[in-house]
Order: sequence, then structure tokens, then C-alpha cells
Amino acid sequence: MALISRTSWALVLSFLATSGAASKCPGGNPVQGAGKALYLITNDEANGVVSLRIGADGQLSPGSLTSTNGAGSVALNSDNQPATPDALVSQSALTVVGNFIFAVNAGSNTLSMLSISPSDPTRLSLIGTPVAVPGEFPNTVTASLKNRLVCVGASGKLAGVSCAKFSRNQLGAMDALRPFDLGQTTPPVGPTNTVSQVFFSADELTVFATVKGDPPTNKTGFISSFPVTKMQQRLPQGRMSSISAVSTQEKRSSPAGTAVLFGSQSIPGNGNGSKVFATDASFGAAVLSVNPTTGEATVLGKGTVQGQKATCWATISAKTGTAFVTDVGVNRIVEMSLTDASILGEIDLSKVNNDPGLIDLRASGDFLYALSPGNGTTPAAVTVVRVSGNSAGKQQVQHFELVGLAGSRAMGMAVRE
Repeated sequence: MALISRTSWALVLSFLATSGAASKCPGGNPVQGAGKALYLITNDEANGVVSLRIGADGQLSPGSLTSTNGAGSVALNSDNQPATPDALVSQSALTVVGNFIFAVNAGSNTLSMLSISPSDPTRLSLIGTPVAVPGEFPNTVTASLKNRLVCVGASGKLAGVSCAKFSRNQLGAMDALRPFDLGQTTPPVGPTNTVSQVFFSADELTVFATVKGDPPTNKTGFISSFPVTKMQQRLPQGRMSSISAVSTQEKRSSPAGTAVLFGSQSIPGNGNGSKVFATDASFGAAVLSVNPTTGEATVLGKGTVQGQKATCWATISAKTGTAFVTDVGVNRIVEMSLTDASILGEIDLSKVNNDPGLIDLRASGDFLYALSPGNGTTPAAVTVVRVSGNSAGKQQVQHFELVGLAGSRAMGMAVRE
């Protein structure tokens, strides 16, 4: 297994490509299963949520830019240079549940909650004021509508996971930090030795956090789990109500053969929600099984992505029943099995656009949406790929540039279905 040193990864994160961008926007009949809107954060000093309308054909059109009333930030590489185009060294810098968006503000150590208009999914409204996060450099967020809970991962000097309750019109105070002793700074020096992602299990009864190791300094990466607990509370009217909370008791495991766990997603339809598809930037990706009682994670299968620079982001497509992963330094999307993480195919985008590589991505219906923040010369853009049909049919259908909306600090990807 080839490991990536901090120095070589820094080179990956400054990977350059030629400028210019092709656009493939062929016509076609409306398709089934297209989402309604796509969201990402600018992560600029004045942070904002970019919303883009998704048409019946799956393609994007301009929407809006809404302030989070918070500040973005940028992690550092080992040479103390800005870590763009992976500014937050994470997956899921914002998330959507129901009609709500939650977005991190890494520069102001806050979390923003916004509502989505039922009549126009690109019309957003900030709910209250951003809530303080007890950790520093919050860079990943997950939420459960079932439990009315939101959790944030922080990667700075105060690293760990903090959670809060939310209602239709209010985001509650974040609870005490469940700490990770990473010995980091604010902003953190990465991408290794940082929190990669927080996410709920498929049954929403566990909060997972993946944390990257740093092989050159013998720091071991891990996956942590925090069970969701429930208790009964008596309401003023005398009725009983079930209240959910995230346990403070961490269960930690370092799956054998993994080193730099990054973007992950719980695999749906696996009973207790214990199976996870996770990328690992040192080789590709793995399918993990996490014991819900002990938190022990074992590797069910590993897939090595040949020619990778740093395979870091993942999404699962309900349409194909497979996972898709991206690489910040290679302009392609790789399809992998949810059973053993074997390689099923590759979508080479290098001949149809000039993106230097791809980060956050999301599957929705027949399509994948993948973000490239660009490199300062090549503009930020979202590539839309049709994934239904056979291998030959998996191809770019649109390359939507974000000029005037977001740039090289952009992060996150979420879809309103």
C-alpha cells in the first residue's frame, strides 16, 4: 500500500491544470429522479450558500447566493500555504435535511441554519443567528430530521464533535465538545491529522466521525462512533415525548489496512446501519463493518485506485447501487462496489473539461454532481454526469461554471430532492 507523505500531498493540493473550460449541454427528454436544487458554500471570508436550480433534465441553472452571516477559512499545507483547492480538508461542509440547510463557518467557529422555501428551493432564509461551536475550525456537519439533531466536526486547536437540537424555527446551543486530541493549530495544518467527516448511520442511530491519520509521523487514523440515545420527557399538557441526544461516550476503532480515512457514507439497506463506504487517500476506498455495540470497525473489502493522487470524496447512488469517488488531483470519477470496494468503472472527464480535479460530490436520481473549486486560473465549476445506463452512457452532460458565485475556496455539496 502506497502512502502519501505530507509534502507530496501538499503538491497534490496545488496541482495545476491548463485553463479554460468546455461545456457539454446536450438536450434531451426529462428524466426521472432529478433533484430540485444543488447547494454548496463559498467558504469566503464572508461565507454564503450558493443554490443552483436543477431542471427536469438534471441540468443546472443559476439560483441565488445567501449569506450565512459567518466567516469561512482555509486550512494550511505543511509549507504553511493555503490548502486550496481543498480548503476545509473535509467532506460535507453543509448538509440538507427536509427543508433545512446547515452550513459550517470555519473562520468564525459557528454553524448556520437556513430554511428552504417550499415553493422555490433556491430561495433560502437564515434562521436566527449562527450558533457558536465549542471546537475550532468547524469543517463538516451532519443532521438527522428523524432525531432533530445536528452534529459538527472541528479540526483546529480544539478538535472534536459537538451536537445540538433543532426545531422548525430554531437552532439550539451546541453541547460540550467530544474531544479528539490531534495536537492541531487553528487553522489546522493538513490535510492529514484532521477530522474528515461526520455523518449519521443509515438508521440514524449512530453518529460517525472519520479522522485522518498521518503515516509519516506515525499518527493513526480512526473512525469514531457515538450512539444516539432516547429518553422520555413529560410535556406541559401531560403527554410524553421522546427526546433524542448524542452520547458523549466515544467508541473508537482503527480498521486494519486503513490509514487516511476521508469521505464516507453509510450504506443503505444494511439492517442496523453498520456498513460504511469510506475513501482512504492512501490507496482508494474500503467497505467497513462497524459493530454497533463495541464500535469495532473491520474491513470487508478494499479497492486500490490506480493512478490516484488522493481519493478523498464519496457518494452512493441509489440509481446504480454503487459508490462514486473523486480525486482532487485527477479529473475523473471512479465507480466502486458497495460489497467489496472493487473498481467497476471510470468516467474520464479530462477530454471534456479542464478541471484540475474534483472534490465534494453528490448523487441524485440519474445524475452525479461534482465540485471543482478550480485552481485560481481555471474557474470553479460543477460537473453534471449522467450515471444511468451502461458504462458508455456514463458521461458529462453539463459543465456549469460558478463565476461570480464561488471560487477556489468553495466546499461542500448537498442536493434537495
